[in-house]
Amino acid sequence: MKMIKVLAATIGLAALAACATPTAYGPATSPRGFGYSEQQIEENRFRVTFRGNTVTDREAVEAALLYRAAELTLSRSGDYFIALDRDTESRSRLQAVGGSGYPGFYPGWRYYSPRWGWRYWHDPFWDDPVSYRQITQYEATAEIAIFSGRKPADNAAAFDARDVQRNLAPRVLAAPQAY
Repeated sequence: MKMIKVLAATIGLAALAACATPTAYGPATSPRGFGYSEQQIEENRFRVTFRGNTVTDREAVEAALLYRAAELTLSRSGDYFIALDRDTESRSRLQAVGGSGYPGFYPGWRYYSPRWGWRYWHDPFWDDPVSYRQITQYEATAEIAIFSGRKPADNAAAFDARDVQRNLAPRVLAAPQAY
């Protein structure tokens, strides 16, 4: 029985530690997972997406998106890409913080929703939270077209893939910092 408690505590701490760091640069492991993904639309056109977790800021998500677009361009033997359409969406929610009475104990139930996954229902009549904090998750998407040759100087939506990689690599590839 003691071994089960130790194992459960270890798993809980590992899950908490994973949630406390920004999304590392890498491919998404599931359709709604964190990281990058792309979909080919035409021979030289792709839709690239980068989805961050709740501790990944907007700038980091957008930098990772551009870095992936540059990586994809170079892997397809291109020199530059044009961002035809670029957007960053945010999803925010409120999370309860603190409470009076019994610290860390809130009577409630966990349940599974097909749309939202595992959720927690808190009994509002037992111990109301002291405050709430807003948690935001960002997802950046761009439709890019890949080209070879010199980047057109008169197109502000054109990015030199090698320059993008050189300038963004220190930020994107750095190990995520815990908060």
